Amino acid sequence: MTDTTTTFDLGPQARIIARLADGVRDEQLARETPCPGCAVRNLLGHLTGLSLAFRDAARKDLGPTTDTPPDAAEPDIGPGWREELAEALDALVEAWRDPAARTGMTRAGGVDLPGAVAAAVVADELVIHGWDLARATGQEYDPDPAALSAAHGFLAAAADGASGAGPFGPVFPVPGDAPLLDRAVGLSGRDPGWTPRS
Repeated sequence: MTDTTTTFDLGPQARIIARLADGVRDEQLARETPCPGCAVRNLLGHLTGLSLAFRDAARKDLGPTTDTPPDAAEPDIGPGWREELAEALDALVEAWRDPAARTGMTRAGGVDLPGAVAAAVVADELVIHGWDLARATGQEYDPDPAALSAAHGFLAAAADGASGAGPFGPVFPVPGDAPLLDRAVGLSGRDPGWTPRS
């Protein structure tokens, strides 16, 4: 069961994502990421879109942003993507600072879920995609501990130990004494040792 009793501020992790985005060079936008079939530019578009979707989920403002399924076409970015992502992250953080965001039911990715669980899901999205972005662009990555703990808790609760399946596909085996980030990355179906091919 996902621990939904602990509240945390998404601000520190959002700032880490913004810093990573600032470090992306234009020539890196077409590079592969650990997210299969997703280039850096698509990952940045996804981060913008999920920030807006979970902003609206926090506000219980259900509609097109919260109804888009996760397997929709990969988003892209436009010329003002840096400002758009920064603004979306700021709005996300503010929306989840309202205690009402974690109460009642909401929707994200077309799935109805409790607000407290949605908070853990968005932490997972920011932590794992932050890792994706850092690895793809050769940047250092040290996620916010509270967000990392929430992300790992969500992923561990959603994994099926009997089948070896996680919420995003087969779990990548990682030793139990590995760093928490590596264990979360493995639960997301990624190899913590991933590096770009070029």
